[in-house]
Amino acid sequence: MTSNRILLSMTILLSLVYKSTCIHCFYCNSANNSACIDPTQLDDELRGRIIPIINCDTAVPRVAEYDFFCRKIVQTIYHPRKDSEVRVTRGCGWVRHDKPCYRADNSDHLETVCQCFTDHCNSADTFSSSTATALFVAFALCLYYYR
Repeated sequence: MTSNRILLSMTILLSLVYKSTCIHCFYCNSANNSACIDPTQLDDELRGRIIPIINCDTAVPRVAEYDFFCRKIVQTIYHPRKDSEVRVTRGCGWVRHDKPCYRADNSDHLETVCQCFTDHCNSADTFSSSTATALFVAFALCLYYYR
C-alpha cells in the first residue's frame, strides 16, 4: 500500500473518532419552554425551531477527565401551599451514574435522572445510530484499503 493511502486512511479514521466523541443534546427547561416536557409531540422541523440543540463540547466548559453525554431530569417539586409542579430539564452531563436512570427523593422534590450517549437521545425519541454508522464506515474503509 502506498504511503498516500495509509495517510488518507488514518486521516479518515481519526476524523471519525473525533466526530463520534462530540455529542449534541437537546437543551431546555420546561420552566421557560413548555415544549421541553415532551419534544416527541412535535415534528422534527418544529422541534428544531423551538428546542435548541447544543454541541456539549463547545457549549459547556471542558471537564478534563470526563466525556459528555445527554441528560434528562424530571423533577416533581413539592410546594407547601399549592399543587406540586413537574419540571423537565434537558442538557449535557459529564459525571456518569452506574445506571441509565435513577431516582432521588429529597425533602422538597423528587427527581428522575436519565443519561444517554447518542445525539439527541435526551428527547425520549428513538436512539440515533451515528456511532454505529461511523464504526461501520471505518471498518469498511479498512477492509477496502487492506485487502
